Amino acid sequence: MRSLIGLIPLLTAGLTIAAHYLRPPRAWLIYLFKPLTTLLILAVALAPGTFLADRYAGAIALGLAFSLAGDVWLMLPRNGFLPGLLSFLFAHVCYIVAFLAAPLAPGSAWPLLLLLPISGSLILRYLWPSLPPSLKGPVSLYVAIIALMATLAVSRAMTYNDAATRSAALGALLFFASDAALAIDRFRQPFALAHVVVLGSYFVGQLLIALSVGR
Repeated sequence: MRSLIGLIPLLTAGLTIAAHYLRPPRAWLIYLFKPLTTLLILAVALAPGTFLADRYAGAIALGLAFSLAGDVWLMLPRNGFLPGLLSFLFAHVCYIVAFLAAPLAPGSAWPLLLLLPISGSLILRYLWPSLPPSLKGPVSLYVAIIALMATLAVSRAMTYNDAATRSAALGALLFFASDAALAIDRFRQPFALAHVVVLGSYFVGQLLIALSVGR
């Protein structure tokens, strides 16, 4: 049943993406459907009713609430990038708290897991010449935190290897990819399908993380 409910935010996510490509873009559709999509994903995470009793569920729900705030900040006509970045930073910290509830993957898996921090470092190096000086520190911290979040999610999936942990790990990887694409489009090399790539991977990633609650 929750999987069927999860189709609703995919519909509103599609409307959000489509609104960016209308000519002219329909800002009111974006303002309506983008936060609504994240709100619906939050509802999916809250549906099992365990967010007050279970540390994992509570941390994921709080992370989605911070993500909702980040969505709103990044939509504003004025420059809300830094507050949005901070909101998503707190979201990733919440996810880290959730994923730390599991033992770490065996030591033999860590050479593979280190690919995520290495990828984050390479992306940061690529972005560095184009980042405003005032954002170099915050973006560096953000990259480190999201790389840690995704690494812990994959480590957890390697430890338990069940539907819930695999869903959360894939969601975390998509979130990582979404933020990388967003940063490249914003600071280094804009590309035509940015909204499809960034928002598509972001919303699907968040939904997969939400669906991991209570499974």
